[in-house]
Amino acid sequence: MSKLIIDDLDLKGKDVLMRVDFNVPVKDGVVGDDNRIVAALPSIEWVINHGGKAILLSHLGRIKSEDDKPGLSLRPVAEKLSKLIKKPVIFVPVNEGPQLEEAIDKMQDGQILLAENTRYQDVVNGENVKRESGNDPKLGEYWASLGDVFVNDAFGTAHRSHASNVGIATAMEKAGKPVAAGFLLEKEIKFLGNAVDNPKHPFVAILGGAKVSDKIGVIDHLLDKADKIIIGGGMTYTFYAAKGISIGNSLVEKDKIDVAKQILEKGGNKIVLPVDSVVADKFSNDADAKIVDGAIPDGYMALDIGPKSIKLFEGVLADAKTVVWNGPMGVFEMPKFAEGTLAIGRFLGTLKDATTIVGGGDSTAAVKELGVADKLTHISTGGGASLEYLEGKTLPGIACVSNKD
Repeated sequence: MSKLIIDDLDLKGKDVLMRVDFNVPVKDGVVGDDNRIVAALPSIEWVINHGGKAILLSHLGRIKSEDDKPGLSLRPVAEKLSKLIKKPVIFVPVNEGPQLEEAIDKMQDGQILLAENTRYQDVVNGENVKRESGNDPKLGEYWASLGDVFVNDAFGTAHRSHASNVGIATAMEKAGKPVAAGFLLEKEIKFLGNAVDNPKHPFVAILGGAKVSDKIGVIDHLLDKADKIIIGGGMTYTFYAAKGISIGNSLVEKDKIDVAKQILEKGGNKIVLPVDSVVADKFSNDADAKIVDGAIPDGYMALDIGPKSIKLFEGVLADAKTVVWNGPMGVFEMPKFAEGTLAIGRFLGTLKDATTIVGGGDSTAAVKELGVADKLTHISTGGGASLEYLEGKTLPGIACVSNKD
């Protein structure tokens, strides 16, 4: 059954409570990467252009003590949003109580309000109570009372059951109020959902990153759906160990070697591993580095895929109609070991007839650095959420959205 979407609703004159994902880097009061704010603009603009009042809720970072709060205020985010949307944004430095209620009561149709970081509710009067991240039903009910409709547009937290998504949605439904997906959430459902459940073939998944343990569920779920699964990054060497290939000082999860063996047995020729590596004598951009085929020599660790692996992977990807990429091919933060990740991003930008979906921080950073982001079909805004979606899990933040009649 399809989900209720923001453009299914009559928003004129309505208090539209919207959960957005403004969990962005903020340093010294300045927002760094604003991708998640930009991604929320279509839904916010839809509300204010259709006569609604946009009341925004978001978390920022993790609050473990009162000392964390000043550095994790959403005030700089409100200022950045105002510049991006070219309209004033009312910032309220609390997210509960008379000050917030009065600010909402004074709003005019077409205005935007951002309340303070929802995770301020995880520490109250110095006590770690986790009202937000623990999905306190009373907090969900309170926030739900502030709006006529609820729009969830925060895919980045869709895999979490918090008061500001599931809690609000539950209370809204009890009150007979609609719960809809925003345009960003709808897009994530459409692209990631179709990629997993109804892909055009050949379907190739590229999975990188440090640990097999982070991707076991994804690999297992995609083995029955993908035509090929390309493995890169540090987790490669747990698979090497499973095949009896020497790995030198490379990263390995010894407790996952048997799991890797099972994946290789089940996957057969669907699993594509690197055939060469860029290795170094220490974990540093200044390390002595060289390219080796196959086995990693003693005293060296593999930190990126090599040129033969890049060519191999490009050959696998050349005829793909659906590609999902999550995770770097090497230690992307070090320029000496970034080429494998950049090469994959560069090649995906050349695929004209394929649906290309990228998720994960380093993969996303690579396609942006290369300037090919606009040539890809979809860049997911959710790291953990996109991984769990690729595992075939039901995400609470999506399940709580009302179904269409």
